[in-house]
Amino acid sequence: MNTNVNSTVEGNSDSIIIQLLAEMREQRSAYREEQLLAAKERRAVHRWNLALKSVLIIGPLAGAAMYFATAAGFSFGPFRDVIGVVEIKGEIKDGALASADKIVPAIEAAFKSSRVKQIVLKIDSPGGAPVEAERIISALVTYKQKYPKPVTAVIGNLGASAAYMAAMHADRIVAGRYSLVGSIGAILAPWQLDKAIGQLKVSQRVYTSGRLKAFLNPFTPLTEESDAKATELVNKVGGAFVRDLQQQRGSHLKADVDYGTGEVWSGMEAKALGLVDEIGTIETVVGAQTTLKEFNFGPRDEGFANLGGRFVGAIFSAVSDARTRAAIELQ
Repeated sequence: MNTNVNSTVEGNSDSIIIQLLAEMREQRSAYREEQLLAAKERRAVHRWNLALKSVLIIGPLAGAAMYFATAAGFSFGPFRDVIGVVEIKGEIKDGALASADKIVPAIEAAFKSSRVKQIVLKIDSPGGAPVEAERIISALVTYKQKYPKPVTAVIGNLGASAAYMAAMHADRIVAGRYSLVGSIGAILAPWQLDKAIGQLKVSQRVYTSGRLKAFLNPFTPLTEESDAKATELVNKVGGAFVRDLQQQRGSHLKADVDYGTGEVWSGMEAKALGLVDEIGTIETVVGAQTTLKEFNFGPRDEGFANLGGRFVGAIFSAVSDARTRAAIELQ
């Protein structure tokens, strides 16, 4: 009897121990699963934190980098078929936004891009230096031959003198009804200051190797020979402009019109005279192409990049001035 009881107790004890061991294994397994799940959650939170930091830090930095790159003259794209727009804005002269040094690279980029199907010269300029315009025209003609693409010149408020000279070399010219077009000719306008300084009893001695070496000197009296030379020079340049007009647009021009008077005409008058082909604006030209969007190749104002350059220049100038003052004081 006692033996049976002892056996029963021992059997129950073994069952309890086995059950406890099983429960402990289940608890350890559940704990490990909880640890693994917690680790996964921590890794997920870490990844989200990295992503958020990337958005908050790298995103603005990338945006700022793109902005300053654009301000410095770099462009991204185009990444689809577009109409390439090159702007001729303001006076055409060395160092200006409409200088050949800035416009020619924009023309080159527009022609070389396989995504550009048409090119628009967006013109709003009173003209300027003939040689700068000649460089722009030379680039336009060269790249048109190398990368054949249709080119349209669109005149905004003003397309005069050297700016119209550039427009003449496009395949077609479009101007608004109220645009001012023309001013075909040349101008030379030196100051004549010899009488003003004469009142101060001041004169300038000028020694030259030839009679006309200083014919544009504003501080010496104007002679008949100097006057004739200046007039001859202007007439030659103006005449070359008129001949270029006749060569480029001869079939559109009227026979009884003197185009070399230097006057400007409204867009409607210019169309009637054959100086432009159509009446329209940049919006009508670009909008007529339903499958192509506009992509601006500039040139752009340097913006903050230019401001930074001026700031650095001002610092160097201030340091130089300080050194100069120090040197004078030491002497």
